[in-house]
Amino acid sequence: MKGPDLYVKAKTLIPGGTQLLSKRPELFLPEKWPAYYSRAKGVDVIDLDGRTFTDMSIMGVGACILGYADLDVEAAVIEAVKAGNQCTLNSPQEVELAEKLVELHPWADMVRYSRSGGEAMSMAVRIARAASGKDVVAFSGYHGWTDWYLAANLGEDSALDGHLMPGLQPTGVPRALAGSAYAFHYNDIEELEEIAKKANGKLGVIVMEPRRGELPKDGFLEKVRQIANREGAVLIFDEITTGWRACSGGIHMVMDVKPDIAVFAKAMANGYAISAVIGTRAIMEAAQSTFISSTNWTERIGPAAALATISKYQLLDVQSHINHIGELVTTVWTRLAAKYGLEIDAENHGLASLAHFSFKHPEELILSTYFTSRMLDLGWLAYTQFKPSLAHTEKHVEGYSVACELVFAEIANLIKSEAIADAMITPTAKRGFARLTS
Repeated sequence: MKGPDLYVKAKTLIPGGTQLLSKRPELFLPEKWPAYYSRAKGVDVIDLDGRTFTDMSIMGVGACILGYADLDVEAAVIEAVKAGNQCTLNSPQEVELAEKLVELHPWADMVRYSRSGGEAMSMAVRIARAASGKDVVAFSGYHGWTDWYLAANLGEDSALDGHLMPGLQPTGVPRALAGSAYAFHYNDIEELEEIAKKANGKLGVIVMEPRRGELPKDGFLEKVRQIANREGAVLIFDEITTGWRACSGGIHMVMDVKPDIAVFAKAMANGYAISAVIGTRAIMEAAQSTFISSTNWTERIGPAAALATISKYQLLDVQSHINHIGELVTTVWTRLAAKYGLEIDAENHGLASLAHFSFKHPEELILSTYFTSRMLDLGWLAYTQFKPSLAHTEKHVEGYSVACELVFAEIANLIKSEAIADAMITPTAKRGFARLTS
């Protein structure tokens, strides 16, 4: 197979083999995952050997919310390319997109762009620190690879456990940043209060996803907002994953709590490279007091793709469709698990449009690896996560259900006959960024 062989070569040329940890084959199916694609359209992926798979996994790590190579987005991009992607002058699309983002989020007034989620989060934190005049950051969850975030592991190497991945070392992050960032867990308001107390008036930024794996409890988001107001801290909502998964724009709009800054990427442009930092005028104007600038933030393709994506999203009520498809797939998992006596955790603590399941078994990693392996044999890119897109249909779910039933039945037999380990023909998949970097 060409893909796995090319990945072996890639690891001699590219540190780690890929640009994104979440796309490393070791996460899915070591030595057998196709690794590379030649073409992708709708939900179909053609690998380097010409095999066609239906993607019922993560759809470009959640970026391709309309499906691969959406016709309307591609048309907008082609037009932008033909008109000239880069120029001495500025692209008018960046103003049009800013107007659209502010229209969707009435609490916001201004917008800045970058090209990836990680750099957008760094921009947001820089602006927030400049606006508050204070350095300490409190955060919950995963927010990227840059120094401001990994600094939490400088003083205590387990600080990011449960946020990023256990044991990740902040190698290369200046030791002088120790004490500049502290992690708190979602729904644990006391933990955030302890950070505020430790910061002793220097808490300048609070960063979190407004919702993901669980619902806020006991007015958690409102309490976070109150702490930010009390401490004079800027509240940043990271909507890189959750944005456009529940409504047109950020999920915080349905949670009815307003941040000072919100950050978008991924689904905003159906996979094209653009991210956005939006915020109130009082906060965003602080960007003028610090240096934030990049040539490639002025290219035309990203804003054009984002405008086309948002327009189609609104026109076709995409949030309703993807949540419906996600609910159908979650039902497939739970129904088949019950039928074959498998214990799984597929309860929708988060969003149906960010569906996931796990086998409740001591050999969970082996079982999930086997699931991915056998589904691949049957023509499906499948994983324990599923990020639906507009291109997914009920017919796709029906075909996926048939394949899942066959594999769930096999897994039940493996457990019953105590032959789980004997069934594996590849190494077990890995979980966690730290294990991938070790």
